Amino acid sequence: MITAVGTEIGTETRTDTDWAALTLDAAGRCTAFLEDADGDWTRPAGRLEWSGHRTLDHLALGLTGYAGLLTAKPRDRYITLFASLDPEAPVSARLEGIRVAASFLAAAVRAAAPADRAWHPWGHADGPGFAAMGVVETVVHTHDIAAGLGLGWTPPDDLAAPALGRLFPDAPGGHTPGETLLWCTGRLALPGLGLRGEWQWDGSVRPV
Repeated sequence: MITAVGTEIGTETRTDTDWAALTLDAAGRCTAFLEDADGDWTRPAGRLEWSGHRTLDHLALGLTGYAGLLTAKPRDRYITLFASLDPEAPVSARLEGIRVAASFLAAAVRAAAPADRAWHPWGHADGPGFAAMGVVETVVHTHDIAAGLGLGWTPPDDLAAPALGRLFPDAPGGHTPGETLLWCTGRLALPGLGLRGEWQWDGSVRPV
């Protein structure tokens, strides 16, 4: 069971989250949605220049890469392992690949010690940090792909809130976690805030 305590957006709160389970849950729910989505996967994914297929491949690379970083724990570089999906495989098989990549990350998160740290250009992170990155990549790129397919999809609040609390400590309040995450990642304009042009998360480990 996934538990997240104190995930109010825009406040500094302590969370008790099963990050490995959250990673798997995000991959499971997002791929289930995309499994049933009809449309042209060669079209650009939302505001991205990538196609839906290319965006899915990027997601597989990211999830596997985070698992590798957390496993190898480099201090000043990315790992040399790169993952990709079979470009000839049907969408259903590629979505299976996303779930496999998420399982790698979940296993690495479970195996990581609390003191473990690894390099990332947006802040050296621990297990929860890399899990949160994986969740953000999964739900945000699902939103992108859905937009390219002509569908509306907002990250579920119970997935977005813990990731926001871990990676976007200065996120604004007053909106749902899913909408706030889309604003933080430059996908959605919010009243009074407009569309964010440049953004990045803060993966560094902070006291709670």
